[in-house]
Amino acid sequence: MCKRKLWLFSHNITMEHNSELVELGNLLHQESYAKKRKEIEFDGIKIDFFEKNKALIHEVKKSKAIEKSHVWQIKYYLYRLKELGVEVEGEIDYPLQRKKEKFSLTDKDEKVILNIIAEIKLILKEPFAPQKIDQKICKKCSYYEFCYA
Repeated sequence: MCKRKLWLFSHNITMEHNSELVELGNLLHQESYAKKRKEIEFDGIKIDFFEKNKALIHEVKKSKAIEKSHVWQIKYYLYRLKELGVEVEGEIDYPLQRKKEKFSLTDKDEKVILNIIAEIKLILKEPFAPQKIDQKICKKCSYYEFCYA
């Protein structure tokens, strides 16, 4: 979503510990689907839970405010699992709205992901953080005060 946040986070400048919204999201993750919750973590990826009998990974989200990034997050997880020989589908759960959206990985998605990965590598090589994006979404970002104070 934000190249600046990506760069800052990758350079160990983290602000999530100061964010009430991040805390609320973590609480929602802990409380939602507690019985099904079996996090899977590998190579810096943390999948919220996995339903083995359905071959379905889940991501739990607080709101649909940045839905596009949610979709690409789950598709990236599907891509990484496919690289390991595990083919599953993904579902984004929005418990506060009582909505779910299911996704699978297409060949076209894989090409987009490869392009995104290449772009990320270029951003991370930059000596300085990219400019702030100054969008409406910035006000809810844990880096807001860092960028705008």
